[in-house]
Amino acid sequence: MNRIQHKLQENKKLLSIYFTAGYPNLDDTVTIIQDLEKNGVDMIEIGLPFSDPLADGPIIQDSSTKALKNGMTTAVLFNQLKDIRKTVSIPLIIMGYFNPILQYGVEAFCKKCQEIGIDGLIIPDLPVDVYHDDYKETFETYGLLNIFLITPQTSNERIRFIDSVSNGFIYMVSSASVTGSQSGFGDDQKQYFKRICDMDLKNPQIVGFGIKDSTTFNQATEYSKGAIIGSAFIKFLSNNSVENIHSFIKSIR
Repeated sequence: MNRIQHKLQENKKLLSIYFTAGYPNLDDTVTIIQDLEKNGVDMIEIGLPFSDPLADGPIIQDSSTKALKNGMTTAVLFNQLKDIRKTVSIPLIIMGYFNPILQYGVEAFCKKCQEIGIDGLIIPDLPVDVYHDDYKETFETYGLLNIFLITPQTSNERIRFIDSVSNGFIYMVSSASVTGSQSGFGDDQKQYFKRICDMDLKNPQIVGFGIKDSTTFNQATEYSKGAIIGSAFIKFLSNNSVENIHSFIKSIR
C-alpha cells in the first residue's frame, strides 16, 4: 500500500504543507521537509517551480521565480531528494505543471520518483481524461498516485469520473480563484464542502486554497479528511528563518 493510502487510514484530520523546492534558498529543500515531519505534518507537497504557474497566486509565483533563479530544476530536485527516505517517512508528493515532466520524459520522471520514494503527483494542467487514456498505466507501474483537483464548478459527473480513476485523495479546491487569495470561508464554500462530502465518494477529500490558520484549518476539515496550506507557509518562510517552522505548525493545530 502506498504511503498516502496508509496515511489516509489514520483516525485524524491531516495537515499537508506545500512549499516551493529551492526557496528561500536552493539547498533548503531537504531541511524544510525534515523539519515539517519533525513538527507533526502528515504529508508534504514539494512544488516543482515553473515559469508560468497559472493556478498559483502571487506568493507562490514569486517563490517559483526566485527558486528558478536560485538554480532549481527537475534534475537538481531529484538529486536533492535522492537520500530523503533515509530520514523522512511521511508521504511526499511532487506538485508541478506537466511541461517540465514532459521535457524530462514522463516514464523517466515516474521511474525517478519511484527510486527516491515519491508517493504521488499533483499536476493541475493534466486533464483526467488524458491521464486515464495515456499515462495511468505508467503511473501505476511506478507506484505513483495521481491526485486530481476539483472546484465548486466541477460537475458531479466529472467528480465521479475523477473519483473512479483515483486511488488516493481528491484535492478539493475551496474556490475557483488562484492560491493565496482567500481570507476565510463563507457559507457558499461551507455548503460546497458539505455537498462533496454528501456524495459519499470512495476517495477522501483534502481541501486546498485559503487555509492559513487554525480557524480556516478547522473550517476546511469539518467535512473533509484534511487541509493543505501553501501560500501562508511560503509567506512565513519569506519572513522567518527555516529554523522557525515549528512556530508556524504550532499555530495551525
